Amino acid sequence: MWAMVAKEFRQLRRDRRTVAMMIVLPVVLLVVFGYAANFDVHDIPTVVVGPGARQAAASLRPPFHVTDVAPAAGEAAARSKLQDGQAVVAVVTGGTGVDVLMDGTQLFSVETAEGALAKLSASTRAAGLPGAGRPGGSWVRQQILYNPKLTTSWVMVPGLAGLILVFVGTLITSLGVVRERQTGTLEQLAVMPLRARDVIAGKIAPYLMVAAVDLTAIVLIGMGLFGVPFTGNVATFALGAALFLLVTLGMGVLISTVSQNQGQAIQLAFMIMLPQVLLSGLIFPVSSMAPGVRWISYVLPLTYFIQVSRGVMLKATPISALGQPLGLLALLAVVVLGLAIIRFRRDLAPGGRPGRRGSRDAQPRDRGSEAVAA
Repeated sequence: MWAMVAKEFRQLRRDRRTVAMMIVLPVVLLVVFGYAANFDVHDIPTVVVGPGARQAAASLRPPFHVTDVAPAAGEAAARSKLQDGQAVVAVVTGGTGVDVLMDGTQLFSVETAEGALAKLSASTRAAGLPGAGRPGGSWVRQQILYNPKLTTSWVMVPGLAGLILVFVGTLITSLGVVRERQTGTLEQLAVMPLRARDVIAGKIAPYLMVAAVDLTAIVLIGMGLFGVPFTGNVATFALGAALFLLVTLGMGVLISTVSQNQGQAIQLAFMIMLPQVLLSGLIFPVSSMAPGVRWISYVLPLTYFIQVSRGVMLKATPISALGQPLGLLALLAVVVLGLAIIRFRRDLAPGGRPGRRGSRDAQPRDRGSEAVAA
């Protein structure tokens, strides 16, 4: 038994990737996710419009962060800011009162805003000020848009659709390609007159179609079972999903090029998928994360797909307002697929490493055959 124990320790010592997964990764995850796991929102982007905009903006205190004060604008402009994602709270002054409009797709921000408004009302009422607790000294009417009942499933289903695409695109694709390497069929492709991008396109096309079917099923089930609305443009949603799929499939191919077996592929896919679950804004608000961790969210493709899916499905956000997340998804797709093609060409494609190994292996056989002939 002790000999087996010693053998396993020696084998584990040689497997540095597994050792890192067992020791280093838990520590890194604890530190990173410890700072990310935060539901407290300390900064709520707020716009104030209407004749009393300046007075109302002056009365607002943190967590409200006034980003725009427009006395000449009206409620239509405020609603447009919320729809485009430029603000979470909009204060509309004028008339007999003040309307506070809130973006219901930001659950924790809305809950924080409601609590802050209640505290503001209580503090000013206790001070005996006229129009107690009301921005601009008028009666306040609160209205939650896009998700009036703050239903969690309405917010989670668009994000879960992206998470499923990450699973299919990253894990399943990488396992499929590595499986062919282990069986030797991928080596056969290396000697065929195919370019690396042609092989990659042929490999990811089936997974692309399967992921598209999964996405359609998830959206339809969410709409039918949980009553999640789809208020936006289907073409805009499809564009965002296609770009996101290209990124995830590219990551799957990239993982397969650096993995020698399915175990390594699963390990790398897990290391990529877990941050996307916790740091993309699917569960924890990105704005509540510590600055040292928040930057990771900005390099995760799921972060931008969630912005697109929630914006299109719940708020009917136009494509003109989604230029930034769509553009970043396109950039990530180009980078990831480019790296995958480079790795694939170097390691697997014709003229790559397998071919060079084959040519080196062929030389001794030729010399051996010459010796036998002699």
